[in-house]
Amino acid sequence: MAARSILILGASYGSLLASKIMFAGHNVTLVCLPAEANLINAEGFRVRLPVKGRKDIIEIDSRKLPGRVNAGQPGDFDPKRFDLIGLAMQEPQYRSPGVRELLDAVAKSRVPCMSIMNMPPLPYIKRIPGLDYAALTAAYTDASVWDNFDPAMLTLCSPDPQAVRPPEEKVNVLQVTLPTNFKVARFDDEKPTSILRELQRDIEAVRMQTPEGPIELPVKLKLHDSIFVLAGNYRTVTATGMRTAQEAVHTDIEESRSVYNFVNELCVKLGAAPGDMVPFEKYAAAAQSLSRPASVARALNNGAPNVERADKLVQLIARQKGLSHPVIDAGVALVDSRLESNRKKAAA
Repeated sequence: MAARSILILGASYGSLLASKIMFAGHNVTLVCLPAEANLINAEGFRVRLPVKGRKDIIEIDSRKLPGRVNAGQPGDFDPKRFDLIGLAMQEPQYRSPGVRELLDAVAKSRVPCMSIMNMPPLPYIKRIPGLDYAALTAAYTDASVWDNFDPAMLTLCSPDPQAVRPPEEKVNVLQVTLPTNFKVARFDDEKPTSILRELQRDIEAVRMQTPEGPIELPVKLKLHDSIFVLAGNYRTVTATGMRTAQEAVHTDIEESRSVYNFVNELCVKLGAAPGDMVPFEKYAAAAQSLSRPASVARALNNGAPNVERADKLVQLIARQKGLSHPVIDAGVALVDSRLESNRKKAAA
């Protein structure tokens, strides 16, 4: 089958998925900052990840993969020329000059689009029936950037794998810290879903050649029939700074279980099948290896005036169902307060 051509907005986290897609023989175009684009076009990118049973980290060099990579700025590409488009920036970035216009062109192109944000785009939420969607816009930095999307052409891929850019390395290096799978929800229609099915199969078949023989690599793309693939840990945010995801989950395990079960039960009320939910025990076990705060906590600590607000989205949806949780409410109020402080400092 011919190689697919895939556009990904965001080269930081996006290079992880790009490495898997290119290893499977498909071509990727990354939209990023000029310095990043120049470096990737000159030297490619590297993704380092741990492999179970191996002492040494494996490095994937994009220059040695079957698929090709090209990088550029938002105005350089026509979305209609691609088979699939991935959104791998954080939600507040989509209102940035240039990115906003590209996102609108993506919406109007009607090319199947897969978000890899912690924050589900508003058109994706519209695939859940029975909600007052206008009442949810307060959770978005600028909900109007999503106005021209057809919900049927947008799906969500949970950013479960954890990765960071090592500060001592160039910006074309990504270190995977939790090599779990991307979970992607189907589209409403089978035709765009078949692209996801093809990518899942091709990524599953990849083997990396090593001196000991071919090995299977972690971080796959897993297609799910359920549309409930929400992710994000806001309890790494504290009043005075931040804490690791491991601390957020395990400092008070029963409180964590209560919040987790509340969100699971909310998803079931919205139409999820109980069997689609990841058990708390599996989530808590994965959190043991998360030695860094969530990206939202790092952004707040760095003075960001806007962050992804999946916490507020959950709160607002729960309210529509007559539900609330004191820990979630307190967390939302804390993030609101931290953002207000950051904005005041930025304006001073």
